[in-house]
Amino acid sequence: MATTETNILNRLYFIAGSMFVFAMAVVFKLCSIQFIQGDQYRSLAEERTVKNVEIPANRGNVYSADGSLLATSIPKYDIRIDAIQPKEEIFNKYIKSLADSLEAYSGKPSSTYQKNIRKARANKNRYFLLARNISYSDYIRLRNFPMLELGAIKGGLIVEQTTRREHPMGGIAERAIGYERVDEDGNVSRAGIDGAFGEKYLRGVNGQRLKQKIGNGQWKPIVDYNQVEPQDGHDVYTTIDVNIQDIAHHSLLGQLEKYEAEHGCAVVMDVETGEIKAITNLARTEKGNYYEKRNYAVWESHEPGSTFKVMAMMAALEDKLIDTSTVVDTKLGSKMFPRRRKPITDSRGYGKISAARALEVSSNIGLATIIDENYSENPKKFINRLKSWKLHEPLGVSIKGEGDPFIPEPGHEKWSRAALQSMAFGYNLRMTPLQTLAFYNALANNGEMIKPRFIKAVKEFDREIEVFNKEVIHQKICSDKTLNEIQEILKNVVIRGTGRRMYSENFSMAGKTGTARTEYWMEDWSKNPRYISSFAGYFPADNPKYSCIVVIHKPSTKVGYYGADVSGPVFKRIAQKIYTETPLIDEVESLEVVNTEVDEKYEAFYTIAQTYKTIMPNVVGLPAMDALALLENMGLKVKMEGVGTIRSQSVDKGVKVKPNQVIVLRT
Repeated sequence: MATTETNILNRLYFIAGSMFVFAMAVVFKLCSIQFIQGDQYRSLAEERTVKNVEIPANRGNVYSADGSLLATSIPKYDIRIDAIQPKEEIFNKYIKSLADSLEAYSGKPSSTYQKNIRKARANKNRYFLLARNISYSDYIRLRNFPMLELGAIKGGLIVEQTTRREHPMGGIAERAIGYERVDEDGNVSRAGIDGAFGEKYLRGVNGQRLKQKIGNGQWKPIVDYNQVEPQDGHDVYTTIDVNIQDIAHHSLLGQLEKYEAEHGCAVVMDVETGEIKAITNLARTEKGNYYEKRNYAVWESHEPGSTFKVMAMMAALEDKLIDTSTVVDTKLGSKMFPRRRKPITDSRGYGKISAARALEVSSNIGLATIIDENYSENPKKFINRLKSWKLHEPLGVSIKGEGDPFIPEPGHEKWSRAALQSMAFGYNLRMTPLQTLAFYNALANNGEMIKPRFIKAVKEFDREIEVFNKEVIHQKICSDKTLNEIQEILKNVVIRGTGRRMYSENFSMAGKTGTARTEYWMEDWSKNPRYISSFAGYFPADNPKYSCIVVIHKPSTKVGYYGADVSGPVFKRIAQKIYTETPLIDEVESLEVVNTEVDEKYEAFYTIAQTYKTIMPNVVGLPAMDALALLENMGLKVKMEGVGTIRSQSVDKGVKVKPNQVIVLRT
């Protein structure tokens, strides 16, 4: 019995000793945490419950040359309430008046707001949403509502600010100005001017706000003001002229729609300064609408076709291998050249003509003959002449994503026995539309080649941060003799050459048409031919003010594909609308189709609208601009979605309407 009691006592002593040791260990650990590692653990706890959150700065605005707003950051706000933060007496005192104010703001019943906010308090919801994505004026209004006006500590107010980039001109020049793209990982990238100058000027400096974790992965501001205020970015003033931009956009759009083309671009440049006054890039969707998809003028490097014949002719003239009167035998429209498997062809036979005439009528045979006869023994000489004009180098424009030009030379894998002949009429090499335009602008600018420029200045309010001046690429690309001869030929292209259907007695233009095959290496090309139509030049022909290039890819061959028919009319429309008030009395036939049925519809609708100004007419089938004018004359507000022909209207025909009523038109 004594032995048993002894064993029990021993066990009790062991257990008590173990408990004492454990207690001492706990005390030691507590002391260690409190006095030795206390700061570390307190800091860790604070990091897990409190953090500084970046408040994005408003990006600077982007303006046109005349100060019109092209892109701006609009602040948007979410208003929430920490339903358990206000004390009971404050909550009960203000809940009804807060709900009444919310009813006046949103139209939802006050009782619903009271019920939901009380439920949020009962459920300990510290992040209850009151309003989402509201404007600054609405934010100021809501934060002055009862209880919310007491702030974050007493009233539980939570304010979250975001910014949204908007373009007041809508889709016009949107790609060149630049818009946000968010990839699958949430990374944001920007294109155009917004991307080129975003980091250095537009971005600004982000602020900071202290937030506290309140559960469920949600965070709320500890106070209702920013700890570090964000600094807005600087404003960028572009060279874009909104009037010229609008003209270029709609001129290109109309022709793309008519020819059902895949995509196209148009650029207008100030001859003397190199300032880009308009740049529009439009691509076709599956539904047949057009939008600013990519900056084709800057990015897309392709075979230029006949617009390159000017460079080829100039090389031979400048090297004094020919003159404009040199006779070239173009045969009857087909000629077999050495080192080629197939003959080179023209659209028709011209026989023996001068070199100048060969360029005027855009003879492939004529230019191939000139270049082959004079450079075949020394092709490097021809390549070096092109390189002297820096045609093998990118322009280095400020907008990101400029395409690389490509000019092959002997020894390169792309060089072949027939490469030189193909290059003479714009194949077997690549250039972007903007690179081609820069060269044509030099012809208009007495031989001085200038880098195209999109930006005039960066400002902070009225203070200039940086001014961007003209940059010269080449002081003089050729002799005055060559320059004068080429200028005369380019005038004659419009007067009596391939661009003769663009000719106007009232207004002078100079330039070169281009029609190039594309994807001709694909097996289905013979059954489904595809072309690139272009026109590059300047206006007026004497003392030019602007240069311009229009490039349209893959127009429907059922309608037409020659540069003079497809791109030329766009150039003419841009030129005459910009630089003269002369009526288009000699308009190219393919430029605009007169639709008698549409005109009659408009007149009928207009008559009805003027007689019964309170009755909604049927505008389906009308061009967007006509429908807009008609409805605005009735005193209605019109919201347009898309461009082109009206396909639907938000208010049916015959319905009574009120002044200032909003009508949504979709194309």
